[in-house]
Amino acid sequence: MNILIVLTSHQNLGETTAKTGLWLDEFTVPFYAFKDNNYTVTLASPNGRQVPIDPKSDTPELQTESVLRFKNDPDAVTQLANTLLLSTINPADYDAVFYPGGHGPLWDLSQDIASQKIIEWCYQNNKPTGLVCHGPAALKAPKNPDGSPLITGKNVTGFSDSEEAAVGLTEVVPFLLEDMLTSQGAHYSKGADWQSYVVVDKNLITGQNPASALAVATEIIHQLQDH
Repeated sequence: MNILIVLTSHQNLGETTAKTGLWLDEFTVPFYAFKDNNYTVTLASPNGRQVPIDPKSDTPELQTESVLRFKNDPDAVTQLANTLLLSTINPADYDAVFYPGGHGPLWDLSQDIASQKIIEWCYQNNKPTGLVCHGPAALKAPKNPDGSPLITGKNVTGFSDSEEAAVGLTEVVPFLLEDMLTSQGAHYSKGADWQSYVVVDKNLITGQNPASALAVATEIIHQLQDH
């Protein structure tokens, strides 16, 4: 099985001087869930090469088991430093796609044409399409064949307005994820803040927050095993 993980290339947190990027644990947990099932994992991003890591996700208290495993895995570190250019990816080469979060996707993956085409192809071809936390920002652009938003009428979740308020970035982000999903006609639901919560709508799998990353990856694996 070949899994594509699509990562953000965006590192500036709006107009502030703070940095954002990939939320490390949302990447490392699914990455090793896939690797431990002997799946081949490919990493790609809009700009290719090194992906920015949100410094807040790499603090001493967030050195989780999977983050430490990653840091002691030279091959994985090298892979993250050399992501493929997203525009060169052919989705037909992959069995599933996964989008981790971090605030970066709100800026780039929400409007990236290559990402849009990958999600449209994977969804229409019944490939597991998983997105967690701010990863569902990538669902903003994809369309159905009739031109309507892909997520209209779909059951989804993603980083909630209350969680965004809790981290103090409501006025910094370009849009609130919960509001965007709802405005596109999706049926948004959420669990308790910071607790794992996943919504499965056929092959579209969304997770609310960092705690949901493993459950999204597990659902992708289940769907691949059932095929």
